[in-house]
Amino acid sequence: GAYKYLEELWKKKQSDVIRFVLRLRAWEYRQLTAIHRCTRPTRPDKARRLGYKKKQGFVIYRVRVRRGGRKRLVHKGMVHGKPANQGVNHLKFQRSLRSVAEERAGKRVKGLRVLNSYWVGQDATYKFFEVIMVDPFHKAIRRDPKINWICKGSMTHRELRGLTSTGKKHRGLRQKGHLSNQARPSRRANMKRRRLLQLRRYRQISSYLQIYFQKKK
Repeated sequence: GAYKYLEELWKKKQSDVIRFVLRLRAWEYRQLTAIHRCTRPTRPDKARRLGYKKKQGFVIYRVRVRRGGRKRLVHKGMVHGKPANQGVNHLKFQRSLRSVAEERAGKRVKGLRVLNSYWVGQDATYKFFEVIMVDPFHKAIRRDPKINWICKGSMTHRELRGLTSTGKKHRGLRQKGHLSNQARPSRRANMKRRRLLQLRRYRQISSYLQIYFQKKK
């Protein structure tokens, strides 16, 4: 259908058409506020693949995030410590800008749940993302068995706990098997389990089990 044509068009981002459209949109997005609500998704094919439906309860927010690394916030560049830790400028943030966009959208509208997000454009200074958000209290969402899992209390602020797609990526959960064994359930929980010394107390076998073992002998 039409979505397939849109998908193929977005795959060729260096084509004349897409480059021209992205340049115009980047100018438009720069004039708007950093976080604003969209009337409809810019990339309907991508949004639908990530779970968006054009029905009540689904909302799209567009977020602008400044590009570049993360400068260390220290007074006059003085890091009081070992020389190995004295870098200030060439530091990189551990998470992607997309996860930062999800976090900012989630903080702006606290009553909605972040479902997913996708890239819509960038220029020399900013990257622009659209975040799919869901109203967990809307009847159209609560009655839909395909999406009402997001209404659970454990799904509050998924974006802050690395439960969205980009969050799982920076937690290292896209890999399986060798060299990713220590990433599950999380690096901290895995490390805690390995470092914790458990001296299990000897417990006396119950009388029922004693009778069972005697019969087997």
